[in-house]
Amino acid sequence: MEIITAKSAGFCFGVKRAVDTVYDEINKGGKIYTYGDIIHNEEVVKDLGEKGVTVINSIYELKDLSEGTVVIRSHGISKEIYDILKAKENVRVVDATCPFVLKIHKIVEEESARGKNVIIIGDRDHPEVQGIMGFSSTPVTCIKTAEEAENYVPERGIPTVIVAQTTFNIHKFNNFVEILHKKCYDTTTVNTICNATEQRQTEAGEIASRADAMIVIGGRHSSNTRKLYEICSEKCADTRFIQTALDLNRDSLDGVNCVGITAGASTPNYIIEEVQKHVRGTDF
Repeated sequence: MEIITAKSAGFCFGVKRAVDTVYDEINKGGKIYTYGDIIHNEEVVKDLGEKGVTVINSIYELKDLSEGTVVIRSHGISKEIYDILKAKENVRVVDATCPFVLKIHKIVEEESARGKNVIIIGDRDHPEVQGIMGFSSTPVTCIKTAEEAENYVPERGIPTVIVAQTTFNIHKFNNFVEILHKKCYDTTTVNTICNATEQRQTEAGEIASRADAMIVIGGRHSSNTRKLYEICSEKCADTRFIQTALDLNRDSLDGVNCVGITAGASTPNYIIEEVQKHVRGTDF
């Protein structure tokens, strides 16, 4: 059996930076919190929990916090939550927001201050997008599908800025932008999909087109991993979405000549290596 593993699989820069930040804070001691899961990987979040890290899941929990260290997740937070954190005298804040996400915050804040309405191409339920929305002082529209792009009705005479969730499908982004440019007055488009995402998606598609079976590894709530699964499924009919090697039935690969493996940006290297060993039929 030939096994092709994507070189781009696994932690991206922003995710590695966020995870390393939390472990560094653990080593310093004291009570550590993260606002939301630091990354969308259940294995990593579980390990941090076992080391004493508490996840704050809502603004109401945050308001009750009186001391400790809060690490801001890689996906970022809204300006409102930043302001609440800054107002807490005995709470130390460590910002682990991905720099690519911070760039979008700045674009949206500045462009909305100039009076532009904001369109975010992405998933409105994703924490990254919710955080970006919180930096706009003008109306924000989130567009996830071609139908939503077609149905969008811009305000007459109001300029628009278009940005993207960092992990959005690059081909869909370009398609939606083309649709929106025909509708919107005075439109500025900034492709804010990060380079690592584009590289990961392109490589995954290339491997899937060659593989008889494709394995995509990542957290069930990981947006970028779902995008990889979607891309690979278009190229390879036998595409599997797993979180760990335990989710993969090795016997189901009997007779398969070529297996491709890729992983989302929140997947640790040790999980990828365990999957590779399992596919080869060795212990992990």
